[in-house]
Amino acid sequence: MAKESVKLIANNKKAFHDYFIEETFEAGIELAGTEVKSMRMGKCSLKEAYVHEHAGDLYVAGMHVSPYEKGNIFNKDPLRERRLLLHRYEINKILGKSSEKGYTIVPTKCYFKGSLVKVEIGLAKGKKLYDKRETLKKKDIAREAEREMRDR
Repeated sequence: MAKESVKLIANNKKAFHDYFIEETFEAGIELAGTEVKSMRMGKCSLKEAYVHEHAGDLYVAGMHVSPYEKGNIFNKDPLRERRLLLHRYEINKILGKSSEKGYTIVPTKCYFKGSLVKVEIGLAKGKKLYDKRETLKKKDIAREAEREMRDR
């Protein structure tokens, strides 16, 4: 069987800055045809996106998919809620863990896997301000070390 290609559409860097991502899940997403065409052109943003539960299903809200320019009347609202496609046991596991204090569910990346659009969602715990500072400090140290190695 041929290995399926993975093409990144959008990445949520803000999620990694604001949260400790403890566990990730791969979910399908329910999209309209013009939304898929727009995503093929890379017009998707996860910056303000979050995942919530409604009637036993998980929905991603705040995910911006720009309208397809040739879509005319078939275009949907760019910020509409989109249902995530997961197995029932995965939904139950995610909801069980997210109900614990301090946990939330955030989309971390959106990509094509073969011809299907997938969203990676992460079970996340919020960072405090000092955690964010520590992360930035580690990044600076790594960047300095990289610069030193390159200059040699």
